[in-house]
Amino acid sequence: MPGEPIVTDAVLSWVQDLMASPWVLVVLFALSAVDGFLPVVPSESVVITAGVFAATGQPDLPAVIAVAALGAFAGDHVSYLLGSLVGLRLRARARPGSRRHAAFTRAERLLARRGGMLLVTARYVPGLRTTVTLTAGAVGWPLRRFTPFATLAALTWAGWSAGIGYVGGLAFERDPLRGLLLGLGLALGLAALGELVRALLHRRRRAVLGRETPADVPVEVRAG
Repeated sequence: MPGEPIVTDAVLSWVQDLMASPWVLVVLFALSAVDGFLPVVPSESVVITAGVFAATGQPDLPAVIAVAALGAFAGDHVSYLLGSLVGLRLRARARPGSRRHAAFTRAERLLARRGGMLLVTARYVPGLRTTVTLTAGAVGWPLRRFTPFATLAALTWAGWSAGIGYVGGLAFERDPLRGLLLGLGLALGLAALGELVRALLHRRRRAVLGRETPADVPVEVRAG
């Protein structure tokens, strides 16, 4: 249609102006932080888009990675704190032998064995990362163990997301719109992959629970 190139140029110009503004770093931090405890914000898409335009020099790629990582780190700790506040009340009301008490026990044991790996890998799966950080706080997983792994998760996630966008920007250096579309396409692909991983983990967890024998169940649960 005749009007499409004008609309496309206008949108591209608006995005370029936004990415050239210092406020883009504030937006990156805010969205990455909120996405840590409220998984309805598409932080990956924004970080990838910033990475696409970083290939043109604005914004600066190291700044994008650093700010996105700081936001993710802050958001994960907010989620941990919320889990701690809510978890203390729920756990105090959980009677030994109840399903809630058994769930807390299983989560505590799982985090004790594989907490670091779960925290790092879950960061790449929208929604799941919030579940893991909330659970870590709820079961009282030590903050001194949570923070180092949260730092690693935030840095690798920010570097990966911005790096994907940067590669797309380099591939279409003379056509930022195509680079942007490639970056957003990769973001959607990552989201779909994340949902697949979450579904597989959920199926595996149900299979493990189905195979659980009475000897595997904590003493206080069997007593009930």
